Order: sequence, then C-alpha cells, then structure tokens
Amino acid sequence: MKKYFSYVRVSTVRQGELGVSLQQQTDAIERYASKQELQIVEWFDEQETAAKRGRPVFSKMLQALKAGKASGVIMHKIDRSARNLKDWADLGELIDSGMEVHFANEALDLNSRGGRLSADIQAVVAADYIRNLREESKKGFYGRLKQGILPMPAPVGYLNIGPGKPKAIDPIKAPLVRQAFELYASGTFSLELLVEEMYRRGLRSRSGQRITRNGMSLLLNRRFYMGIIDIQKTGQQFIGAHQPIVSPELFAAVQRMLKGRFGRKTQKHRLLFSRLIKCTSCAKSVIGEVKKGYVYYRCHTKSCPTVNIAERVLRELVRTILIKLQFSADEKKEFAEHISNISAHWDDEKQSIERALALRLQSIQAKLQKLTDAYFDGLIDRAEFENRKITFELERKTIDDEIKGMKSGAKRLYAKNLAEFIELAGSAYLLYENGNVDEKRQLLRLITSECTLDCKTPMFILSPAFQVIADREKTPDGSASCAIHRDVPGMIANVLEVLTKESTRVVTGKFNFLTALSSLCDSLREVGRFSAS
Repeated sequence: MKKYFSYVRVSTVRQGELGVSLQQQTDAIERYASKQELQIVEWFDEQETAAKRGRPVFSKMLQALKAGKASGVIMHKIDRSARNLKDWADLGELIDSGMEVHFANEALDLNSRGGRLSADIQAVVAADYIRNLREESKKGFYGRLKQGILPMPAPVGYLNIGPGKPKAIDPIKAPLVRQAFELYASGTFSLELLVEEMYRRGLRSRSGQRITRNGMSLLLNRRFYMGIIDIQKTGQQFIGAHQPIVSPELFAAVQRMLKGRFGRKTQKHRLLFSRLIKCTSCAKSVIGEVKKGYVYYRCHTKSCPTVNIAERVLRELVRTILIKLQFSADEKKEFAEHISNISAHWDDEKQSIERALALRLQSIQAKLQKLTDAYFDGLIDRAEFENRKITFELERKTIDDEIKGMKSGAKRLYAKNLAEFIELAGSAYLLYENGNVDEKRQLLRLITSECTLDCKTPMFILSPAFQVIADREKTPDGSASCAIHRDVPGMIANVLEVLTKESTRVVTGKFNFLTALSSLCDSLREVGRFSAS
C-alpha cells in the first residue's frame, strides 16, 4: 500500500483551538483514505491563513514530498491548499513530476487535461476570493478608523466594550498610566526607575505581567493616550473618538524628556529644582549639585556665566509666590456667593458660550477647507497636509466636546469644578509645604508656565489661571475690604476667561474648558492627596 501525507489547515489559531473546522477536515480525509485504500503515514496540521505565502508546515510537507518520503498528499479541498497562486504553482510542479494529489471533497482527475483545468480554475477563484476578502477587511478597518474607533485590542489604560465602539477608560489602570506620564515628565525618573515605581503602584500589562523597560518606552510614545490613532505601517493618523488620558502638553513634555534622556547619567541626588529651571542665556536646564552639605544650582554651559544660586533662595521665592494664592475666610465666602450667582444665571451664560463655540467651529471648518484646497493645488505636500490637518481636527474635536458638555447639563459640573479649583488653588502653599520632593516638583510644573535663571536672578512665572489669582486686589494685612468685594467677581471672570482661551490652544495641550478645570483639580488633589470638602 502506498504511503500518503495528509494536510489540514484552519485560517486562525482560534479555529484550531475550537477544533470544529479542523475535525471536519480530518474526518473527511480519513473517510476518503479508507474508501480509496490509501495509507496516511503523517498528518500536517497548520493554523495559518493561506492568503500569505510562507506557511511553514505546508513548506515542510512539500520538501518531504520532493524527498520521496511519500507517494502523495490528501487534502480536504483546493481552497485548503491554495488561496494564493504561488503555492498552487508549487503544488502543480509536484503533480507534473508524477506526485499524487487527492482532494477528499472534490472528484478531480489531476492527470487529465480537463481535470487539471478545472482545478486551476478553482484555484484562481479561491485566490480571487481571498483577495476580495482582504479588500473588504481593509474597507471595514479604515472605515472604523475614520470614525475614530481603533479596530484592535485596547492598550493598557483602556477597555474593549464591543465592536464598533470607542475604547473606554479603564477606571483602575487609566489613572496609573497618567501618573506614569507625569512622573517621567517631572525629570526625576529614568525608564528603569519608572518601571519599578509603576509596578509598585499596581500598573500591569494587558496579560497581567510587569511592564518591561521597552514596554514602558512604547507606552510613553503612544499618541493614542492623547487622542490620536497612529497606523505605523502606512504612517496615517486619525482623530480618536475615545477619551484621552493625557493632554497633548503633557505628552509633548514626556517626548522632550525621552529625547533628552539619551546618554544621561543617573542622578545621585533628587534635588528639588534640578532641570526645572532654564538658563536665559542658552536655554539649557540648570543643574543642581551638593557642596559641603548645601545645594546650589548653575548652568553647566561653558559660554554662560557660572554663577551659583543657593537652593534656599529659590525655596523662599517659591513660598513668596504661593502665599499670594492663599485666600482669607471672607474671600472664600465671596467666592461661594459669586459662583452660586453664576450657577443661577447659567442659562444666559450657556447661550453666549454656545454662540462663541459655533463661531469657533465655523472658523476651524473654513481652515480645514483652505488646507484641503492648498493640498489639491499642490501648494503643500502630503506630510505637511496630514500634520496640519490633525492639528485642526484635534481643535474641532475639542470644540465638539465643549458643545456636548453644554448640552449634557454641564451647569452642575461647571460650578462644582470652578469652586473646587478656587479652593485647591488657595491650598497650593500648604500642598507645597507638606509634600515630598516629587510632589513639590509636580506642583511647580502644574502651576508655573516658566522658570528661568538670569545669572543670579531667578524668575518663576505662574500659569495664567494662577497668575490671575495671585494678582487679585488685597489689603496690606490680607483682610476683607470693599475693594476685595468688588474684585472677586472680576477675578473669577478673569480666571474663567483665561481658562477658556487656554482651552482653545490645542497645540499647547489644553483640554476643553470644563476638562481643563477638572484636570487642574485632579492634579492639585493628587499632589497633596488633598480632598476638597
């Protein structure tokens, strides 16, 4: 009795595990072999699509046949052997050399001209089927991407909630992912230290394992966390419909740190202001060093003045700035009354804001149209078009989110977040005094927009919203006065105006208005683990 191989294939590993299609093929081949009195000496099972060349098990079987280890092969159907024409051509060479090829479910005489023609036609049809299937799959894939939906497993920090739906925020892992970005942006953690710290805090991979150094680097480089879906194979990018975990500003800060990290030596001491302050002469980071038990900071660029400044001087300057953010009991009372008044007249303010948002949306749409016209007219290349388009699309999404927020009863959230922000901003001094080095650095990054050193003159500039609070009118002893009562509504209005303007600057990384307030509150609370009453 002649010896034969048997070849069965399923398109996916899951099909192979379930075993339905695999078992059906096996049963059909065994019945055929028994009926034709053919002896099967070896089974070749493969869990791989035939649409791609390079199937290892199929290639191994062909080599064994060429070596004369069997008289032929039995397969289930033609489409199990050939959904690409190159593999069918390889199989045809074996047939031409006298090797027997049998199909359990198809009565074809491959040694006759008519039988061979029929088999060739079926092989071409199978190849065309898989080609069409691939095109339809690509249409569905890119259709989802254009809707802002990632048709792949959710990355760490997000959850899969079903096909055709945006990824949902993971309530447990998302805050940890945000912490990873914030800690690395602080400049006090290398990738190795960040891996250990985040493992200690409970961050795990999708499989529940420790995130490796390379995995952490990939996480910090993934723009999905700021709302952009990147397709590496084609270089395309899409605006995601999912909720971002980090702001573009924080993401950009991490990218700067990643680029600056290369070749950096490990810090021997964790110094409060190291790499937080820029030299005005060369724009390089000022480095801290310990001498005789005292901490000093200076620029290490040879062309810059090598003037040291003591850490105690910087600490005192920070305290002076933060004290300005503290509120008296009378001021807090005024804030509560004015915020309550804003809430009471929310309908009028809401209409005004919605009109402003509609105008901004029209402006962005006009810019997108001009950009598209410039691309089709050949004035800009595709790379520049895609980069500028993604910027406008992000801004449009921000405005859309603001409009949705207005329509979803944002009145309560608006007043709550504003009151919380005011209270937490007033607590910044206490948060700083009671925090450790990492928490103090995080707070300084949050509330300042620029920290510089000009020779021996340091300057800390508060972020706009905090600067408005620091600049409010006060009496010399901090007590309440008619001027303060008049200034409170104006100050709060200025805070709102600044936050609203900042929320439109998508390139610099602000969320929409309400999210900006909420984000500031979350960050302040996290720094000092402070819970607003």
